[in-house]
Amino acid sequence: MSSTFKKIWNLITTLLVIAVVLMAVLLVGVRVAGLRVYAVLSGSMEPAYHVGSLIYVKEVDPFTLEEGDVITFMLNENTVATHRIIEVVPDEEDKTVVRFATKGDANSIPDGSLVHYKNVIGTPVFTIPYLGYLASFIQNPPGTYYAIAIAIVIVLLAFVPDLFDDDEEDEEKPKKKRKEADS
Repeated sequence: MSSTFKKIWNLITTLLVIAVVLMAVLLVGVRVAGLRVYAVLSGSMEPAYHVGSLIYVKEVDPFTLEEGDVITFMLNENTVATHRIIEVVPDEEDKTVVRFATKGDANSIPDGSLVHYKNVIGTPVFTIPYLGYLASFIQNPPGTYYAIAIAIVIVLLAFVPDLFDDDEEDEEKPKKKRKEADS
């Protein structure tokens, strides 16, 4: 393998590995910093959070939340939503319980039910446009299978030049020995 081709090959595989590591940090590694990652799947919070964006949510004490704050919360056991608080509603019977009336910025009417404080996951800290599409694709089959296959291919591509170099070195060794024997 020529040295120019090998340098280009190494550069390409290095960039691919960096891209994969960066994606892993953006999708999973941020959990170390206490952030949770969610893909925006609807336009209810346009223009603040665009469809296909990835939002990073930090945990928050629900009793510090106020009207106008944006929260990410569990709608039910399978659905997460991010909407703006339009009213903080204390419980009439138990003052240690608080609920929130919410509404998506792009929605014309408030959400149908109040959000119990225990269902609040946190508040969005920042967002990355379009990365939510990729995250949603990777998290569900067949995207998961494609991601695994791509990772395997990248690892294999990183070792291809070494395989060819070993063959070339093996071919050169006998030639050198013959030249030394002839002298």
